[in-house]
This record gives sequence, C-alpha cells and structure tokens, in this order.
Amino acid sequence: MSASLYGSTAAQFVRGLQNLSALLEKGAAWAKENGKSEEEVLNTRLAEDMYPLARQVQITSDMSKGAIARLAGIAAPAMEDSEVTFAQLQERIAKTLRFIKSVDAQQLEGDESREIVVKGRNREMKFTAHSYVTVFAVPNFYFHITTAYNILRHLGVNIGKMDFIGGN
Repeated sequence: MSASLYGSTAAQFVRGLQNLSALLEKGAAWAKENGKSEEEVLNTRLAEDMYPLARQVQITSDMSKGAIARLAGIAAPAMEDSEVTFAQLQERIAKTLRFIKSVDAQQLEGDESREIVVKGRNREMKFTAHSYVTVFAVPNFYFHITTAYNILRHLGVNIGKMDFIGGN
C-alpha cells in the first residue's frame, strides 16, 4: 500500500510548521532573556554560504505551500519574504498553515505519475507527483526546518529532539 499524497505532504507540513512555530517562540524568549536583538538572532547562519534563520523559515513556508499548490493544481499564496521579526515570521507560518488546511485532501490525490514542473532561477525541473514529493518537496522542507533548529540550538536556545519532533 502506498502512502497518500496528502499524508506524505500536508499532514507532515502542518506538524512541522507547528513545531517550527514553537521553536521560534523559544528562540524569541531566549533572545529577550539573553539581551540579543531579534535582528541578530534572525540573521544568524551556521556557515557564511548558508541562509540565515529568517530565510530558513521563509523557505520552509515556500516549500510547503508550493508543494500543496502544485499537487492540488492551484496557485500558492504569494508572500514577499520581508519578515524581519519573530512576530512577522509567526504570522507567515500561520498564513501558510491556513492555506495548507484550506486544501481538501481529495485535491491532492490522483495520478501519482502526473508531471510536476518546478521552475528555478536557472532551470526547470520535472518530476512525477510521487518523485516530487519523495525526492524534492519533503526532503527540502525538513532540511530547512532542521537548519532553523540547528541555528537556534547553536545559539544556545534550550531546545532538543522532542521540540523538533513535537508532541503527540
């Protein structure tokens, strides 16, 4: 039995975004307790050639809403990538969650071999719906959540594996 596209994407994205929101809450509290500016925390990166925390959150949002939209055959809500505070990032996560939850599971189901096209800056990538989910959308989603988690952990925010995984 194969997993549904909904279960492989939307259900995971909702949980991951909720967990990311909780991580950001802890990051904001840590910054306040330790006299760090939001700007400093949100611009922290693990390596010079990696995106900072704020961009990791934006890409997590983009990856999840883009995947749901592509699979459902609808347009994803546009977001400007202009967030510079924890509150703005939380609102972006909330908007992303509202969009994902507005899409009915049936809208994602169908022919797993249908073509999904992702247009990048310099190239166009073509997938089947199944391969798009399994080798592109979900791995990218988790990469950016993991990197956000690692940035916060690196700064000294008191978070652990259960914060990443979340509750039941």
